[in-house]
Amino acid sequence: MGTVLPFVTEPSAALATPRLLLEPLTPAHATEMVAVLDDPALHRYVGGRPPDLQELQRRYEHQARGRSADGSARWFNWILRERSSGRAVGYVQATVAVESGVADLAWVVGSKFRGRGYAREAASAMTSWLHARGIAVVTAHIRPGNAASEAVARALGLGRTSALVDGEIRWESGR
Repeated sequence: MGTVLPFVTEPSAALATPRLLLEPLTPAHATEMVAVLDDPALHRYVGGRPPDLQELQRRYEHQARGRSADGSARWFNWILRERSSGRAVGYVQATVAVESGVADLAWVVGSKFRGRGYAREAASAMTSWLHARGIAVVTAHIRPGNAASEAVARALGLGRTSALVDGEIRWESGR
């Protein structure tokens, strides 16, 4: 059995980068995020279809709890907001396996806001926050052909592995 991480009861903290505010996810974010995620092209790589408002509210209510029902995983979720305009532009999230301390990362930026480096900037802030709490190993699972997410993973210091999980390639850092 592994060592339980000391920060597992800590909630997501608000984070800031030069261009973004990362707000801890709440169910209230669903109202503005439904528009950000309402693009079938966005779901080409993340799977599924754009959620409707009620579906997104239910998802956010579940995620905002911050942990899996069995306590084996801790969830940290942030909504990305442009500092200059205040608009929500996407989200980042980390699922931390409590026993191993491995964090699995994900990032999504709305199609209208892509190409600005927001995913890299936010994922870097999230990763720094995790590292400051003792997380040494981070992973991401990326669909083949998603060059933008692969670039973010490389910028975070993740390397592509040969592992394929549910059609996605596992990327990881330090072991």
